[in-house]
Amino acid sequence: MISYGVYQLFNLIMLLMLIKVLLSWFPNIDWFKEPFVSLRKFTDIFFLPFRKIIPPVGMIDFSPIAAFLVLSILQTGICKLLASFGL
Repeated sequence: MISYGVYQLFNLIMLLMLIKVLLSWFPNIDWFKEPFVSLRKFTDIFFLPFRKIIPPVGMIDFSPIAAFLVLSILQTGICKLLASFGL
């Protein structure tokens, strides 16, 4: 089913975003070496639009929370739409 594949794709994207957020707590990670540079480039696609809207508060970046929320809503909506077409 296409809807299940799309659902799992969203889950993979959100897993990579979660890994990026958790790794950001470790200051000794060199974000300019592989595989971290690829992870950063991929996840920044989802985080940067929210970083432009939601500024950090102190040392806390709330943009990942907004990105997770919006992706979850999109995941539900797109998968329900695909399922309604029998895909």
